[in-house]
Amino acid sequence: MTSINDDAAPAARSGDTAPAIVRIPLDAPWNWLAAGWRDLTAAPQISLVYGAVFAGIAWLFILGLALSSAIPLILPLAGGFLLLGPVLAVGLYEISRRRERGEATSWADISVAVRENGSRLALFGVALLILFIFWMRVAFLLFMLFFGAASYPTAEALVPTLLFTWHGLGLVVVGTAVGALFAFVAYAISAISVPMLLDRRVDVVTAIIQSVQAVRTNPEAMLLWAALILGIVLLGCLTLFFGLVIAFPLVGHATWHAYRELTGTR
Repeated sequence: MTSINDDAAPAARSGDTAPAIVRIPLDAPWNWLAAGWRDLTAAPQISLVYGAVFAGIAWLFILGLALSSAIPLILPLAGGFLLLGPVLAVGLYEISRRRERGEATSWADISVAVRENGSRLALFGVALLILFIFWMRVAFLLFMLFFGAASYPTAEALVPTLLFTWHGLGLVVVGTAVGALFAFVAYAISAISVPMLLDRRVDVVTAIIQSVQAVRTNPEAMLLWAALILGIVLLGCLTLFFGLVIAFPLVGHATWHAYRELTGTR
């Protein structure tokens, strides 16, 4: 889509202070998905390109692991990959933001939004990257704890080893618990952080605090939202990642509407 007025100034921000977090109904995440779907279908040319790029990156991850005989790393790497999703979806948030104002969006508009907020978005991305690196270090330590100096099982032996050996089961149980903890931390700090950084002139720490507050204030709804995100992304992965072409932009657009409702600004 092209911008309605290519010479117009960038869309104004909502404000320079962090908005208060409000209580929302339990079923609000379903409304976010519906609104996200409307945004996706309104700007499919850009949204689906985002999804295709995300799916392509996933394929490159799998190819790299296969070529290096490191398929067992697929689970921790996939979790880390999803950690970076909120930052990668910044263009999708901009589409939804401009659509609220009745404005169309072009790639140039997205480029302007990224440049205007580049330093803060990069800083938040670094924070997520540090969390990702820490998670990978923990994952390696857990593997060594349960498998010792043994090499990674082959792709064919991966599932039998994890499910039908004591050390494999131990890694699955402990790794899942530790991974869930990392996932919760990542989710809490990034639930609405990037949309807020895009929409308001707040610093990264403030955005993270407000995101955590949104989860604390609405635990049931945010737990449902986390489950919906997980389910949608999992379905996208089970379709050999082709489903991510739709799943990623759908979740990205819906996240913008989550931010707007959680801050009482919609």
